[in-house]
Amino acid sequence: MASRLGPNNFVDDGSAVIERVLKAKSRKLAISAKQLENIYEIDRTVKVLMDCGLDNVALQFPDELLADSAEIATILKERTKKKIFVLADTSYGSCCVDEVAAKHVDAKCIVHYGRSCLSPTSRLPVLYVFGKQPIDLDHCLESFDQFFKQDKDQLLLIMYDVIYSYCINDFVFKLRNEKKFTNIIQTFVETEFNFSNNSEDTSDSKNSGRHYILPENISIENCTIFYIGCESLTLTNIIMTHNKCKVYSYDPEIRVGRQETIQVNKALMKRYYMVQKAKDADVIGIVIGTLGIASYLTIISHLKKLIIHAGKKPYTFVMGKLNVAKMANFMEIECFVLVACPENSLIDSKEFYRPIVTPFELEIALNPSKQWSGEYVTDFQLLLSCIRSNTEEVRKSVLSEDDDEPHFSLVTGKYKQSRKYAARDMPENIADSMKDLTLRNQNTSVSTLLNSAAGEYLNSRTFQGLEQIKGIEVQLAEEGQSGIAKSYTNEYD
Repeated sequence: MASRLGPNNFVDDGSAVIERVLKAKSRKLAISAKQLENIYEIDRTVKVLMDCGLDNVALQFPDELLADSAEIATILKERTKKKIFVLADTSYGSCCVDEVAAKHVDAKCIVHYGRSCLSPTSRLPVLYVFGKQPIDLDHCLESFDQFFKQDKDQLLLIMYDVIYSYCINDFVFKLRNEKKFTNIIQTFVETEFNFSNNSEDTSDSKNSGRHYILPENISIENCTIFYIGCESLTLTNIIMTHNKCKVYSYDPEIRVGRQETIQVNKALMKRYYMVQKAKDADVIGIVIGTLGIASYLTIISHLKKLIIHAGKKPYTFVMGKLNVAKMANFMEIECFVLVACPENSLIDSKEFYRPIVTPFELEIALNPSKQWSGEYVTDFQLLLSCIRSNTEEVRKSVLSEDDDEPHFSLVTGKYKQSRKYAARDMPENIADSMKDLTLRNQNTSVSTLLNSAAGEYLNSRTFQGLEQIKGIEVQLAEEGQSGIAKSYTNEYD
């Protein structure tokens, strides 16, 4: 009888969800205590924690390494005599340091395990332990030699997934001494942030914790990149930001080397299309995809000013991990800009109802002084360093445009007259202080100061929520039919 009636959503106690078994992808990397200490660098971790003198240490693991988390936490607690916490789930991507979760346990330091985007943190000291994933170094050397043996004097930049950083020094040494490659440029990664004993970086180029030193009078466009690691967001980010370089890769998991034949131009043109969509948008949502990366508040403030000076309406959202259902709740937003780490910024928004762009793309769309040149930036830290010096010039450039002049849309092929939600020269503090004020007329329709986009969209909807209608007698709710449409409880067979 219960199966005929089906589940009753009004009295469901949630036991089905609680008892559901999910398959975890976590597996142990170490099969012995000695191997565990080697892979997870226990000695180095203990030394750093003891030297820094900070209590309450949070350990952050990705899902695939959680199987080793309990054993590592036990060892560190015994050796350091500090309070050790394991963070259960990350607020955003596992590659980012989760300072919000760490603050819940009043952590003074975070040890981040596994893959990382290496974005600098804003508050807490961070120690990175990448782990030591297995790799056949001799086979990797053979693949490298097959690609470049015809010209051993060409400039070759070695980049890699951080989980293979432990063997890169040996790899570069063998290339120079055994394979006789003369122009090898090695990339280095930071393993500690915000510790007082950090040394200053003197490299020519630095991008989210990765840096390298180029020879004098040599630009990155003259280099060929060899990447060690599987296909991932890290590789995609490298290809997009170094789109003028040839990129070769070696995947240690399947032991295959190849030239990356991803259609970079096609990918860039797709991002250029997103720029045009952002240019046509009048209501833009700023989605916060990180709460731990340094300067994320600065870039949010800059984006707000940029949107307001362009005469458009900004809204700010904090919604954790993105999905289609969440974003579809805000149909009045015509375009979203995602503030996140470089590896999580590039969202393929074809499944979403609205385009999702990066801060760099929005800068090109709304800043008349910037033009699309093919150069691509995913790290908003680099974007901020470029715009800090010419903030006033950008504002004057935006204000110099005619408010009433339509622009030609490359998306629709027609001229588009933009709606103006605020005066371009309106001070930002006035806009912020008035944005929450709402007025209602005698018909209870919503109108807002500053011509609110949300209020306009609400007025255009046929259903505007529950409304109080006077003069109609209120009736008590009656119990309706129960069961499923195939067979209600009060129906006969």
